[in-house]
Amino acid sequence: MPHSLPNLPAGVELIDSHCHLDEERFAPDREAVIARAITAGVTTMVTVGASNGLDTNFAAVAIAEAHESVFATVGIHPHDARIVDDQIIDELRRLASHPKVVAIGETGLDYYYEHSSREQQREAFRRFLCMAREFRLPCVVHLRDAYEDAIAIMKEERATEIGGVIHCFSGDRANARDFLDLGFDLSFSGIVSFKNADELRAAAAMVPADRFMVETDAPFLAPVPFRGKRNEPAFALFTAATIAAVRGEALATIVRDASATARRRFCLERN
Repeated sequence: MPHSLPNLPAGVELIDSHCHLDEERFAPDREAVIARAITAGVTTMVTVGASNGLDTNFAAVAIAEAHESVFATVGIHPHDARIVDDQIIDELRRLASHPKVVAIGETGLDYYYEHSSREQQREAFRRFLCMAREFRLPCVVHLRDAYEDAIAIMKEERATEIGGVIHCFSGDRANARDFLDLGFDLSFSGIVSFKNADELRAAAAMVPADRFMVETDAPFLAPVPFRGKRNEPAFALFTAATIAAVRGEALATIVRDASATARRRFCLERN
């Protein structure tokens, strides 16, 4: 690892609120990746089961079962919304009752790639918001180029009664206010450290201290200075350091605030 990780004071621990530990890129050294995160102070990870259809949900839950420090979410990514049917929903409902499952998702809308049609994405998003309400779990939302439709659906489905997190938030201050008003927290990824992310950094500077999280989305979206390389949960510290700089606060303060938000939103104290 060519760059030294930011150091945390003793007793200060960060939660990576969104990663994909089941991804094939972690197959050679998954245990080492988790161990490195814990050693660095990223002592809790939420691995998201929705990265590639149904099977990855089982993989995410299995990883969470095997590691005290890891929790899981279940859902279907909007890229794969076309596969969502009653059978898929029934399988995910069974998984959602697992004690280490802390959220539904990631779900949402992605109009940039449109691997599934917009109508398929909207229908799946509604179904997962309903599932989140059924299980009284927060919803992890993926959005790209679809803010207006997402806000409309979230209002229609009474998402304020569910709450959750806008994962990998990449909007501006106005977008941030819209989702905060809907009762959703914002999770910042390595994108906040990218050179062209001034609007995103402005949003990170204005979010209330109890309404943001830090994530990696590992193995994707590695922050500077690892941009373009495989991301891993330990690198969440670089994202936290960027947020600390734009907010003019100590790294330990950002880590405590982000982790408190994740702990509350995912009810980690109960697990």
